[in-house]
Amino acid sequence: MTVLPALVDCTLALDNNIATLTFNRHDVRNALTSTAIADDIVKTADWINTTPEIAVLIITGAGSAFSSGGNIKDMAERSGDFAGDVQELERRYREGIQRIPLALHKLEVPIIAAVNGPAIGAGFDIANMCDIRIASTKAKFGETFVNLGIIPGDGGAWFMQRLIGYQKAAELTFTGRVIDASEAKTIGVVLDVTEPDGLLNRVNKLASEMAAKPVASLRLTKRLMKLAQRTELPDFLDMCAVFQGMCHNNPEHLTAVNAMLEKLAK
Repeated sequence: MTVLPALVDCTLALDNNIATLTFNRHDVRNALTSTAIADDIVKTADWINTTPEIAVLIITGAGSAFSSGGNIKDMAERSGDFAGDVQELERRYREGIQRIPLALHKLEVPIIAAVNGPAIGAGFDIANMCDIRIASTKAKFGETFVNLGIIPGDGGAWFMQRLIGYQKAAELTFTGRVIDASEAKTIGVVLDVTEPDGLLNRVNKLASEMAAKPVASLRLTKRLMKLAQRTELPDFLDMCAVFQGMCHNNPEHLTAVNAMLEKLAK
């Protein structure tokens, strides 16, 4: 029996080999500072990477928001994660919110964001750290740091331009403009938009299609997709050859091949 990690401000559910992490601090619109959500994300990612039967992670929010990002009240009061001089704040960012992009970037399974409501600031960035985003019609997205006189300290400027291209990412980042789900789909931030009551059904259907595949090859494919972003082609092909050798020697491969042969024979 798989033992789930103990979380503080998130809930974690497991349905077969699909894990769903839900931000559970509606009282602060699932803010990533002044809560344990960042700790819970990192703990969940580490757990999945050491639990080979997990195939997909879904991330969503409880209540009306996906995540409001940083706690603005703490910013105003220079308290909590936003207290201290330059050196202290640098340390707080490195040891705090910046652990999220590092954890999600190295996660070995596909991540689907079910964006149920506003994803603002670092909340938008977390959605962009996922592989795929499905949005509710109630979702809104904003790279709003400049509106508060700060920068995307969680790595958002790295993720968004890789997702939608430099020019559009620059426009959204430099203006701090908030967009709705329809525009987010048009520019390629989200894959699809659904009515609120159909969001999790849509996301779970997509997750199930992925989770039905041989898990070892699914995880290796995710690793290859990430490697392709930072590796020269000759080195990448060498890695493909190694990973393919691993797949051909995995019992899942023969099971899948025999199932395909049986299907073709009918």
